[in-house]
Amino acid sequence: MWTLYFLIAITLVLGAGAYLLFLWSVKRGQFDDVEGPKYRMLDDDDDMKGPPKQGKQ
Repeated sequence: MWTLYFLIAITLVLGAGAYLLFLWSVKRGQFDDVEGPKYRMLDDDDDMKGPPKQGKQ
């Protein structure tokens, strides 16, 4: 019977930890813009236009 109590306690601790990590990530803005990154690669970069810069040789 003690095994059942142990497993329930472990489940509650892991569930609370996952919930706290989720709240932390929401507060840090991890889920603010889920559509933007897949379209960002399609945007033209203005600083890439023009002749390539020559490095020191």
